[in-house]
Amino acid sequence: MASTAGSLQSSSSFSADTMQFLISPRNIKRFDHRDEKCGDPAASREQNNLGLVDYDSLPEFLKHNEFIVNYYRSEWPLRETLLSLFSIHNETLNVWTHLIGFFIFLVLAGYAASIFPVGGAATGINDNPMMEQIRSGNSSIISIPFHDMFFVPTYQTPIPNTPLTSRLSRWPFYIYLAGAMFCLLMSSACHLLSCHSARTSYVMLRLDFAGISGLIVSSFYPLVYYTFACHPFFRNVYLCSITVFGLATIVISLVPVFDSPQFRPVRAVLFACMAASGIVPIAHKMLAFGHRPEAVLTTGYEAVMAMFYGLGVVVYALRVPERWLPGKFDLAGHSHQLFHVLVVAGAYTHYLASVVYLGWREAEGC
Repeated sequence: MASTAGSLQSSSSFSADTMQFLISPRNIKRFDHRDEKCGDPAASREQNNLGLVDYDSLPEFLKHNEFIVNYYRSEWPLRETLLSLFSIHNETLNVWTHLIGFFIFLVLAGYAASIFPVGGAATGINDNPMMEQIRSGNSSIISIPFHDMFFVPTYQTPIPNTPLTSRLSRWPFYIYLAGAMFCLLMSSACHLLSCHSARTSYVMLRLDFAGISGLIVSSFYPLVYYTFACHPFFRNVYLCSITVFGLATIVISLVPVFDSPQFRPVRAVLFACMAASGIVPIAHKMLAFGHRPEAVLTTGYEAVMAMFYGLGVVVYALRVPERWLPGKFDLAGHSHQLFHVLVVAGAYTHYLASVVYLGWREAEGC
């Protein structure tokens, strides 16, 4: 592995001129604690902490993927850890893929709030082409222009101010947006800050797992609440079940051994099983409302979402492609970056489904 690191370093295309704007030092180091005997131990540790190191030089709490060979930050001071948001290392794209996703959902939430204000009625008069196709019975996802997917539909018919309508509130839709943003933000923070210390890594991993659970649980809320708005028994059973499942997953993830590398497949399977439990309310939805174009369209979106999430879980668990070519995907293209992109794609697909659910009930009530 040392020879692999050496060959990567010698073949690096980053020159001093092109890298001078980066905060991270350009050289990759192997930290040998024996160096401390030649000088001040504290000064020696500080100097080594500011370099990028290889996998073999990492403390145990940072050894998560042996196929990522170089460009690690190890026990950096907090200030330099925060500033490394703007530097190049093997976590840079892990941080930014979900940070950009967070801002995408922040914009979507702001736009949705302008159309579906919390506690108010939808009063817009412009129809979205997506909803026109839904009303006409065309539930084909493929036939919807891509650019139309970025907009929230509005309605010509004002929503009557009745007690029933007030109970069909919008909180499930915004809970989902909040859950998605929390997950993406915690993931970015975890990848940015975990190199600071073992304690920081432990806390951030717990928050990361909580964010994933929050995203999965909140994804169920629009599906269940709006589909079964007029069937409170099934609505409450499904909402309570997935909430308890999510809380149990968070509690299990608090066990320290859970974040060890050998439990990577267990983590993937646990979250996959929680997400797969959505098959039950989706199947129920199709049995009860399969004649409705909204039910067909949302199920199509959910199938695409499941494809994105499922592929992400497989990539995450198998650690491909870096498993095939260790050291070649250290900076870009490794499994966790691909996993992040697939998560954002899946979350956005479910946002589209949530828009249809909300529009359905806003327009018709029960």
